[in-house]
Amino acid sequence: MLGGICTSSSHQQFYSSMHYDNKQFSHIFSFIEKLQTLMYQLREEVLIQDTMESVWKFFATPFNLQRITPPDMGFVIKTPVPDEMYEGLIIAYTVRPLFGIPTEWVTEITHIRKYEFFVDEQRIGPYAMWHHEHHFRQTDQGILVTDIVSYQLPLAPFGNFLHPILIKPRLQKIFSYRTRVISEIFKTQ
Repeated sequence: MLGGICTSSSHQQFYSSMHYDNKQFSHIFSFIEKLQTLMYQLREEVLIQDTMESVWKFFATPFNLQRITPPDMGFVIKTPVPDEMYEGLIIAYTVRPLFGIPTEWVTEITHIRKYEFFVDEQRIGPYAMWHHEHHFRQTDQGILVTDIVSYQLPLAPFGNFLHPILIKPRLQKIFSYRTRVISEIFKTQ
């Protein structure tokens, strides 16, 4: 042994066969790898009876995010933000997503196609990955706003076990709140 590392070829063969040749363990490791790469998606839609210009202006104004976030999230924008977002805009927040514990969250506006969509992505925060698409579509009934959030949880595979009992219900509550507040601000169906 050198520095706690086994150099015996018989020991190496034993560990090698234990980790790679044992089919029982390979199934377990395969399952754990799948848990580590699970991606979830949340989709929410709201129909707003207003002009595209008015709806876009509301959603493109970073300060309005605070208006449509539940108060118990403790959402505070920490960086100066412009009146209207632009590609490359970095916004830092403090949020309290679970149990009132403050968490730093940094997002970047990565894509904008005015009056069609924009995307924000987490750079630092509570998720392993967060990609939030905001789509806007003119219909005969008004403007259909669609949020599509694709995300992965931290601490995989253990974080994935919390998804159905803690994370998913919390996100659904947050987006239901957003829809209710948007309904109060605009005429919606």
